[in-house]
Amino acid sequence: MAGLAPAAEIGGVVAMLAACAVFVVGDTFLKLASADVPPFEILALRGFAAALACLALVLGRGEARLLPAMFEPRTFARAAAETASVLCYILALAKMPIADVIAIMQTSPLILIVAAAVILREALGPVRLGLALAGFLGAVMVAQPGAGGFAPSAGFAFASAVLGAGRDLVGRTAPARVPVTIMTLATLILQTLVAGPLSFAFEEPAAPSLRHAIYLVLAALVLVLGHIGLLTAYRLGRTATVAPFFYSFALWALLSGLLVWGQLPNALALAGIALIVASGVTILVIDQRRSRKLAIARAL
Repeated sequence: MAGLAPAAEIGGVVAMLAACAVFVVGDTFLKLASADVPPFEILALRGFAAALACLALVLGRGEARLLPAMFEPRTFARAAAETASVLCYILALAKMPIADVIAIMQTSPLILIVAAAVILREALGPVRLGLALAGFLGAVMVAQPGAGGFAPSAGFAFASAVLGAGRDLVGRTAPARVPVTIMTLATLILQTLVAGPLSFAFEEPAAPSLRHAIYLVLAALVLVLGHIGLLTAYRLGRTATVAPFFYSFALWALLSGLLVWGQLPNALALAGIALIVASGVTILVIDQRRSRKLAIARAL
């Protein structure tokens, strides 16, 4: 991994920034639709529309012959982790401000960095570990547990973060021969197959209005783009370099909450978001300095 070209690293960072922005746009549409449609039904409808869009993309790229790769074990494992993560996420998003949910989700790259150090043997070090823990503290500041502990919605957000880290770790180790479009399609199909029965079992069906149906279609389209960007990011760049840019999610969510709902987190939550972002940026700076030192040492 240390031999990746700088251009690939930059490409991974750009892909991550774009994926985060696109995901927040889609989540905004989902939250708007949640006023009219229950959470699992939203996921089922969005997943179905997104799977159709992704299938069209796969066929258009001439990748139909690679469809059996959806059943490759690591591809399926990534899809399962993403499905569980998004189920928890939509339950949190329906009850919490979008900026708060996404801020808690920022623990996902912190968990991923530690997991990559343990499983993939990527460098971590005590300073970067301390910064990761500081970012996790920031997420707790956003969740603001009371005397009774975390609210269930905040618990779902944290569970989504842990599952998201597992998704990205598996995606990082998935075989390069499986295109990102195929991995995305596998995820979307599994989400639909799981969310549909859950909706029938636990929710009263609700026909979405025309406006909210449009929101769901738009959310489905940008979801495909977001997944492709996320997978591309981890294929181009090292986990330690790319993962901190997941923190841009929080900034996009703040903007969405302000522009769409006129909401801003309270002072403690804003401080927590700042701590999360600061820890991620600092980790990035440390990693870049380490990479430069290694490059100089090899040149000598």
